[in-house]
Amino acid sequence: MGNKILLGAFCLWALTCLLLPANSNGLVRIGLKKRRLDFDTIKAARIARQEGKSGAGANRMVQDLGSSDADIIPLKNYLDAQYMGEIGIGSPPQNFTVIFDTGSSNLWVPSSKCYFSIACYFHSKYKSSLSSTYIKNGNSCEIHYGSGSISGFLSQDNVQVGDLVVKDQVLIEVTKEGSLSFVLGKFDGILGLGFQEISVGNVVPVWYNIVRQDLVDDEVFSFWLNRNPEVKEGGELVFGGVDPKHFKGKHTYVPVTKKGYWQINMGDFLIGNHSTGSLQALTKKLSNTLINSSGLCKEGCAAIVDSGTSLLAGPTPIITEINHAIGAEGAVSAECKEVVSQYGDLIWELLISGVKPSKVCAQLGLCIFNGAKYASTGIESVVEKENKEGSSAGDDLLCTACEMFVIWVQNQLREKETKEAAINYLDKLCESLPSPMGESMIDCNSISTLPNFSFTIGDKPFSLTPEQYVLKTGEGIAQVCISGFVALDVPPPRGPLWILGDVFMGVYHTVFDYGNLEVGFAEAA
Repeated sequence: MGNKILLGAFCLWALTCLLLPANSNGLVRIGLKKRRLDFDTIKAARIARQEGKSGAGANRMVQDLGSSDADIIPLKNYLDAQYMGEIGIGSPPQNFTVIFDTGSSNLWVPSSKCYFSIACYFHSKYKSSLSSTYIKNGNSCEIHYGSGSISGFLSQDNVQVGDLVVKDQVLIEVTKEGSLSFVLGKFDGILGLGFQEISVGNVVPVWYNIVRQDLVDDEVFSFWLNRNPEVKEGGELVFGGVDPKHFKGKHTYVPVTKKGYWQINMGDFLIGNHSTGSLQALTKKLSNTLINSSGLCKEGCAAIVDSGTSLLAGPTPIITEINHAIGAEGAVSAECKEVVSQYGDLIWELLISGVKPSKVCAQLGLCIFNGAKYASTGIESVVEKENKEGSSAGDDLLCTACEMFVIWVQNQLREKETKEAAINYLDKLCESLPSPMGESMIDCNSISTLPNFSFTIGDKPFSLTPEQYVLKTGEGIAQVCISGFVALDVPPPRGPLWILGDVFMGVYHTVFDYGNLEVGFAEAA
């Protein structure tokens, strides 16, 4: 009799092990779907990005950049996001496709009370009346993005993430989605994984509640993004730890330097020892050139690790040199050409005579306030629609071009180039300025000849090959290749900075260690 009881207990234990969910080992897995980029979506993203740069709201946000913890959110554009997953809200759960975004902190989905926004009619809507665990809040809120804004009110309900049920989570029911991004986006909402410091309404983020409700063993989550276009599986977000099958070797960990975003310090940025045809034509060979030796990131740059951004964003002077190195088609800037032709010699002479770089453009009368408009390396990020008092839009453009030219000249002086060769090279750089509408195009046939790029993080280089930083869309003669680098100018004290999006995170498995306030990178498997 005793043996039968023992056997029965063993069978019950074995059956229980088989039926236990995936988080029985302490890990909670959320499968990610990968959406293939198409050219129509890319064009729409560029339009949305341009709208965000030209509106009055954009002017206000750029003026405020650097003054608060939530100052990067307005620069986000989700339209070209590729990775998303499923969550459930309410009891019984109502399903939504969301972007798991480390660059923001709120959870929002369209509300059934969204009547007048077209975007709401193309996506799933949350119906609080169908949930037995819904609790009314009603406080209104609004979030501004680079490509528009959303507004609505707060509610409280249970949220299912993978096999977890997060109880009493405050979320935003969106009643207005004022952006092309949200009309055309393949996602319903956003689940922010940033810090509470940037949470609108100071709402406790989902991840905080996962930790506080003891739903995971370790205060860690990790992203594995599958960049293989031939594989259907998009990737995986793991709460509570890491999956060893997702990476090779060991992670390099660096501390979070400023809570709000997952912000870290990044060192040198290098161009590899490859040359493109355009560089050869210019007889300008870049071999392990230290791009940020100009002083733009002399003491290191800030970098935000952002799963809600597809591309890699960085300061315009660096992105311009990258575009030039890879032969990307940019936007020829008349102001840049004017600075080179009329002021190139003077800028060169002022710098070699010892004038501080931050004072050069002011001495030439191109920048006001008896010095650079921001700091020695500040670059205006948006051409303001309304002229500032005492300066015109044209003056602002010339000031911006001058400040950028000063940075490039400093590079050439460190390379010990002659003045004539340097100015000729810098005139060509004007043709490689990033497109004001976003991405830059690359000749698909030249990919094999393009250089590698390396970021230095934790004193270790993290390299990207052309196949990794060039995005392809379309097939055959309709194929288009796009640079994974876009310009982003954030003035001090928050800038200059980089945003490491999915292009980087797809190559390097990324661990977000909330308990130790660290971010770790290892080669993705």
